[in-house]
Amino acid sequence: MLPEVLGENPTALAVNERVPDGIIGATIAVDGPVLFIAPERIVSVCRVLKDEAGFECFSAITGVDWWPQEPRFEIVYFLRSLRHNTRLRLSVKLAEGEPLDSVTEVWRGANWYEREVFDLFGVPFRNHPNLERIMMPADWEGHPLRKDYPVHGHRYSYQDE
Repeated sequence: MLPEVLGENPTALAVNERVPDGIIGATIAVDGPVLFIAPERIVSVCRVLKDEAGFECFSAITGVDWWPQEPRFEIVYFLRSLRHNTRLRLSVKLAEGEPLDSVTEVWRGANWYEREVFDLFGVPFRNHPNLERIMMPADWEGHPLRKDYPVHGHRYSYQDE
């Protein structure tokens, strides 16, 4: 069921019609609507948004660590429709260790952003074409943007190289 706050929003109506259980919540922010998406429906929702609702421009993905709250992580997608001159945010909440399907099959540009979220927050993306660290060295321990990461970081020695 479509959240009331969206009223007659054409984007939300299109997504709700094609993926009825995809939107689990919504709010209106300063920069436009924010749709809370069921994790298992992220690829389906993104496909509808790109192919049918005109959100051809994928801007970014980022993560938020809400530790110690559960679910711990929130993955936020930033989309643009140049045709309709609108912005849209998608938000997916995940428990620690819970994988999220990669949207690289919808937008190839999501590749490095997903790698960055994986590297810095430790959120795994299922079906990603090359899920490796992108910011930190391959043998780095931990994920630096997690709230429980040690304040002074882990010791890393360049002498071993």
